Formats: sequence, structure tokens, C-alpha cells
Amino acid sequence: MDENSPVFAIAVAAELAAMHPQTLRQYDRLGLVSPRRTAGKSRRYSMRDVVQLREIAALSAEGLNLEGIRRILELENQVVALSSRVQELEHALAEELLNRSGRRVFAAGSAGDVVSLRPGTRTHRANELVVWRP
Repeated sequence: MDENSPVFAIAVAAELAAMHPQTLRQYDRLGLVSPRRTAGKSRRYSMRDVVQLREIAALSAEGLNLEGIRRILELENQVVALSSRVQELEHALAEELLNRSGRRVFAAGSAGDVVSLRPGTRTHRANELVVWRP
């Protein structure tokens, strides 16, 4: 069971969110919170839905109208989805880099050119002393 599991009936969700059940029905009609439905068409709220209901109450108490709240929630949900996608892509990239054979390593040569090296090797540095006389 995770935070997205639809486990709470409307009465329980309303109590957890400190709202009247009719308010939850109204928010469902407006699309602010979309609980899942059972086979008998009754609403089932997840813990994430309850948290969102509490956030709606807090934003409403600050004076935002329902359309503004809907837009804020929509943007927050997009941020969560995009952050999850970024983590997936970072993980896939890290796996690819670890599993890739024949990785190429580059360094700057003495003349400023790009030199290809084998992994684990270093460029040879000249450490001669040069005396300058004008």
C-alpha cells in the first residue's frame, strides 16, 4: 500500500481533511481532487488525495479562489511528475554509463589539441626547465 492507494471512503476522507463530505463531492465535480471509483461507483480517496484536500483548505483560507487553487494543484502535479521523470532518466543515464564498454577519455595535448586516451591513463607531462633569455 502506498500514498496513491484508494482506501478511504468519502466519510473517512472528509474527517481526515476536516471537511464536510458534500465539499468533497463539489471538489470532485470541479476537478480539484479526482478520487478513484469502485465497481459500485462510490468514491475512494487515497492519502495523497487527503493531503491535497488539506492543501485546498489552506489555499482557500489564504483567499485564493477555486480556479486559482485548481491551477496551483495542476502545476504542482506537473512538477511531481516531471521530477519523477528526471530521476528515471538520471538513473537510466547512470546505468548506461556504467554498462558502456569502451568509454573514451579525452585530454588537452601540449599544443592545445584534443588527445584521446585509454581509460586509466594520463597524458605525459613535460617537466623540463626552460630558461628564457631576452
